[in-house]
Amino acid sequence: MASNPTQELQSEFLSTIRKSQETVIEAIRNWAETVQSVVPKGASVQVPLADQLPKPEEVVASAYDFAEHLLASQRTFAEEILKVTAPLLPSGDSAPKAAASK
Repeated sequence: MASNPTQELQSEFLSTIRKSQETVIEAIRNWAETVQSVVPKGASVQVPLADQLPKPEEVVASAYDFAEHLLASQRTFAEEILKVTAPLLPSGDSAPKAAASK
């Protein structure tokens, strides 16, 4: 169990998000199965230059890789802001705690 109210709230929020994601995945799965059942076997849609487009998996991976780097950059930026403003903070808070995941 989470050790403080903020962590508990975050945990509950993430759990709720995951449950809603599972509901959406199930709805899309049902939709895809329905579409498959009404589309004639062997039928396909021809998209011009489709072979030159990236695969959906590559697009998702690339987007999340970018987001990960952006978030890491923003975290570094925020930590640097805390360092340069530390002298303005009340005593005892002169430096932010180092991130364990760095």
